[in-house]
Amino acid sequence: MANENEGIQETGTEPVAPEQQPPVEATSQPAAAPQQQQQVQVDDSSLLASYSNFCRVTGSPEELIIDFGLNPQPVGMPTAPIKVSQRIILNFFTAKRLLAALSMSVQRHESVFGVLETDINKRLRIQQSR
Repeated sequence: MANENEGIQETGTEPVAPEQQPPVEATSQPAAAPQQQQQVQVDDSSLLASYSNFCRVTGSPEELIIDFGLNPQPVGMPTAPIKVSQRIILNFFTAKRLLAALSMSVQRHESVFGVLETDINKRLRIQQSR
């Protein structure tokens, strides 16, 4: 099982792993101006990117399991099984930080491009009425 302190914390635009953050020292003096945020170097040279339009979330009391796949029939009920190509297993602490980072990113996107409608039937009706 993963360590509860593992995961990412979003600071600015780059995620920062907790073990890479500078230690916090206790002091009795008032807090000074906040320090400039440090950027974490990320090696993505072995990264494999894939597209997903389907996800399924399951889990246990200790971990959250997120499966990603490609649904070839996004409208209506799929007639063929959806092939899951990626599985991410997170502890709930990391899942909560991911939720906050995703929420912030979607809010930024919607503030620029408008509200995202997740109901495909409503999106189709809006497009047909234009």
